[in-house]
Amino acid sequence: QVQLVESGGDLVQPGGSLRLSCAASRDIFVINDMGWFRQTPGKEREWVATVTAGGTTHYADSLKGRFTISRDDAKNTVYLQMNSLKPEDTAVYLCFAFAARVWGQGTQVTVSS
Repeated sequence: QVQLVESGGDLVQPGGSLRLSCAASRDIFVINDMGWFRQTPGKEREWVATVTAGGTTHYADSLKGRFTISRDDAKNTVYLQMNSLKPEDTAVYLCFAFAARVWGQGTQVTVSS
């Protein structure tokens, strides 16, 4: 069964950094554009960033410059480096494989002093 497993969420102070990871099974990773989304209670799921199978990256305008998405094809893993974190970045962050339409279970990021 296709699986996406996120990790790296944590409690961090404002201004801090985190790197999230999403490990995927090989059969979906190589052919899929991979993305990160985030969700907070009472709000719609928000797209954060995408990295295509060819390595092209796209970002939500509001997050450009602070977040960086990347993929390691040898490890079947996609990463989200988050810098200069703000309290409003607090959310569950979810990984998504676009063509396979598979979601991970999410990892909690909390930005608070």
